[in-house]
Amino acid sequence: MPAKKGKKSSAPVRKKPAPRAKTKAAPGGFSELETNILLSKGLSDSDIASLVKLGIRCKSDFATVGDARTLCGLVAMKPEVAEAVLAWAGGARGTVVVEGGDVVNCVACGKRQPKDYKSGDLCVFCGKQAEPVFACYWCGGSGPGKFCRSCGATFVGPGELELAILLKRDGLSKEEIPVRLASLSPAEKEVLWGRVHNRR
Repeated sequence: MPAKKGKKSSAPVRKKPAPRAKTKAAPGGFSELETNILLSKGLSDSDIASLVKLGIRCKSDFATVGDARTLCGLVAMKPEVAEAVLAWAGGARGTVVVEGGDVVNCVACGKRQPKDYKSGDLCVFCGKQAEPVFACYWCGGSGPGKFCRSCGATFVGPGELELAILLKRDGLSKEEIPVRLASLSPAEKEVLWGRVHNRR
């Protein structure tokens, strides 16, 4: 009986992807995924086999090794490869430090100030001003930090205080003034400084 001719499908024919070369997991050692990760970190198959021979057979065994220098001593490898392997094996080791709202760190040296610290005091470690005190262009108050504690305006640098006061007189809002000052070119600031000097 002759085969029936059917209608040809208009759907595109999918090509099969080329087969990947399979990575052999070391016998009694790392899983295939772990082996692929170690290879991506810069180890060779012989390095992985050496690790298994030494008794390092899974990710958690690297905790016993401890540091990159020890790992380089066990298996000859570049120090940066050893560090990459141990960073992967150790996972995220970052620590989170939560400090209270009353903690003040010096902007110059970064050291924590004592509990009896008051705004405007000098750092007990380096002798510089621990947190700079800014004058507010909007309400005339002063204080440390990025914002005025009286009116909420964003502080501008001491060198631009008079420019900010001039922009306030020109009718800009307290939110617009810091943005406007940041966007001005040096030539535009010179024009504003000319206006400031003419008012004196």
